[in-house]
Amino acid sequence: MTSGQAKPVIQGVHHASLVVADTAVAAAFYEGQLGLERLERPELGFPGLWYALGGGQALHLLQVPNPDPVERPVRCGQDRHLALRVHGLEALVARLEAAGGVVERSRSGRPAAFVRDPDGNAIELIEEAAA
Repeated sequence: MTSGQAKPVIQGVHHASLVVADTAVAAAFYEGQLGLERLERPELGFPGLWYALGGGQALHLLQVPNPDPVERPVRCGQDRHLALRVHGLEALVARLEAAGGVVERSRSGRPAAFVRDPDGNAIELIEEAAA
């Protein structure tokens, strides 16, 4: 980071993503049983559902053929992941890449990127203005 570049700041949880086998069955549980409100979801090339959790946080459900990430090649955005609100995404991406990390940009067009931690867990970093 250069001296004029702001330090990246993690601002909190944006969403958590879970892998499901069938979105219709999942919807019956998350909407019917838990009473969650469905959010609009952009077309991402695979089935899924998004739900509001309150406080600007969400739950994303991802339908994939095999939920075991060890047995299937997968992009981070189609895997279980924790999404963090970030201020200073580009500086954080540069720091991760300089440390040898592989960064995958979001296909949604949002200012967001995915990385894996040392244990293979997917982390999404979403740019948001500082509060």
